[in-house]
Order: sequence, then C-alpha cells, then structure tokens
Amino acid sequence: MTINLFQTPQYRSLMTEHIEKTISYLFEKNQEFAIACEIKSVTFDPELPASIKETFNDTVMFILSGYTFETAKLEEDTFCFEAGFGENNFGSTVSVPLLAIKQLFVGDHPIVLNLAEPTRKKETSTKSSMEALMNNPENKKLLKKKKL
Repeated sequence: MTINLFQTPQYRSLMTEHIEKTISYLFEKNQEFAIACEIKSVTFDPELPASIKETFNDTVMFILSGYTFETAKLEEDTFCFEAGFGENNFGSTVSVPLLAIKQLFVGDHPIVLNLAEPTRKKETSTKSSMEALMNNPENKKLLKKKKL
C-alpha cells in the first residue's frame, strides 16, 4: 500500500512549523507578504455577506499590507488578521489554519509551498448524558432492575 507522504502526521507537523516560523520571521523583519489559501478552511468574524463570498474562488490570495499587516498574528496553528472586503470595505477578522495556507509570497516570489491538507476537526457529540448512558447495554439492565 502506498501512502501519501504529504498527508502524514510528520509532514503536517513539519509544514505547520515551517509556515509558523516563516511568518514569524517576516513579522520580525517587518516584511509585508501575501498568502494563497483554501477558502473552505477560512473563517470570517463577522461572517461576510453572501454577495462578497460569492466572488471568491476555491483558492484566494490575501495581501497583507498596511492595516491588515499590522493586525496580523499567529494563534495556535491559526493565522489571523483584520481586513476590509467589497466596495464598502466590510470589516472582518479572518482566521486561516496554517495548513490551509498553500503558498506564501514576498512580492512576486513564492517562498513557501505547502502540499499538506488541513486536518478536519472531529465532530463533537451533542448527545445528552442519558443518551450516552443508555448506549451501554449494561446500563440499560441496571435501569430496568431499578424500575421493578
């Protein structure tokens, strides 16, 4: 069986660290840059109006300069910044998981290329405690005995 080397936990960890260190280095040097990332992994707070979101392709480039660069920061495997969108400069905080950043550019020069896919967050169960308790057949027996 062939494994995809670029989707292994080791490669994901390597790329996360590389992207984080590269962005930190650019911050230290006060160097503006751009990122190309998968829009499906990007979150906006507040959410962008549909008329703006519809204009995005699957991969979008954010140019971090001026105010947007000044607000940019790294937070636990996520890159965040504030930006304005559309004709009315609708303001939103953009959060991008580091592995959703596919390329990082300084000017016209691509300096990072990432082939790892961002990991999907595991869905959390919203079952009530009674439902969780009743999933175990042994617990059902105990409950039936108590009712007698």
